[in-house]
Amino acid sequence: MPYGRWALWAVGAAVVLLLVNILWVLLVRRWYRLRGPLPEMLRVRCKDGWELAVHVRRAPVRRFAEPVLLCHGLAANRYTFDFEPPYSVAHYLNEAGFDCFSVEWRGTGHSRQPPRGRRPTDFTIDDHITQDGPAVLELALKETGARQAFWLGHSLGGLVGYGVAQGAEGERLAGLLELGAPVHLKSGPFLSRLVSLGVRAAWPGSIRQEWMSASVAPFLGYLALPLSDIVVNPRHVAPRVLRQLSVNMMSSMSRKVLLQFQDWIAHDAFRSYDRKTDWRAGIAKLQQPVLVMGGSADRLATSANVESQYALLTSPDRTLHIFGRDRGDKMDYGHGDLIFGTGAPTEVYPVIREWLEKRATPLSPEPAPAQG
Repeated sequence: MPYGRWALWAVGAAVVLLLVNILWVLLVRRWYRLRGPLPEMLRVRCKDGWELAVHVRRAPVRRFAEPVLLCHGLAANRYTFDFEPPYSVAHYLNEAGFDCFSVEWRGTGHSRQPPRGRRPTDFTIDDHITQDGPAVLELALKETGARQAFWLGHSLGGLVGYGVAQGAEGERLAGLLELGAPVHLKSGPFLSRLVSLGVRAAWPGSIRQEWMSASVAPFLGYLALPLSDIVVNPRHVAPRVLRQLSVNMMSSMSRKVLLQFQDWIAHDAFRSYDRKTDWRAGIAKLQQPVLVMGGSADRLATSANVESQYALLTSPDRTLHIFGRDRGDKMDYGHGDLIFGTGAPTEVYPVIREWLEKRATPLSPEPAPAQG
């Protein structure tokens, strides 16, 4: 076959495969879409002009003054905490009487559009701490009329909370709930190589893995993808939930954020992009109530990591809770299992609720409307 004809055939085949893949992903996304009433979506503008989406679920009967900010981690979005019940912290805390505000960090989900003159990937974790966190906190307090709010962060979301608490907005936080947040980043060569590979794959701006995740989603539960148990243990999550997570919750990763993680891992640090601000050292100065939670089988925020994190705290109100079988729980919890594991709604969520209820400000029940 002449080279020109072979090249034309190859291009045609590639186009057909691309169209088939597009149709496949569209069907997969429709089949595994989340059902139920959508949250209210609000917009808030940060001081640097970046506009964030914040998804709000208001309690049917509001029992507590302080709202709860629900903050997702790396490569995730608002569905981390606002999923389908029973695997939804937002729904669970709503029923307990808390208004919940689920953020989507800049570069993620509905918060992708940058201000004029900025690239969608032109940000670091510093921006989440100095720009995004204060803006979301201000919005939640304005919407609820509260003086303070609680911060519940998973993984990177917990680290951002530690950073915000050390800034000017720290006095407006009623407490921090740290869920699988790896403040110490000592790791073996495996994780270091994995992040280095991610940095190269993200050139020149980001890794957009949402499409690939949706493509393979229908096969999850039948086969295990390599390294999948680092994020969530597939044996601990219902198969359909696993597929829905792969379709709905995955988000892109900025190369600059990955470079910052690479620095943290290489030097066992938790610091700013320019290396001038040491947020880990600042944890010892925090006086807000803090609940530190981890999983006994978490490979990112290991139990030893979480215990070391807890040892940094000097707050008079600090609590450590590691979920696992040796403490009587249903499973040895991994990183994402703390939210989506089959035992999470009955073992992890109640610990969060009870801690919040003991420290939140009760509201007087609103009188029932007059009949007739």
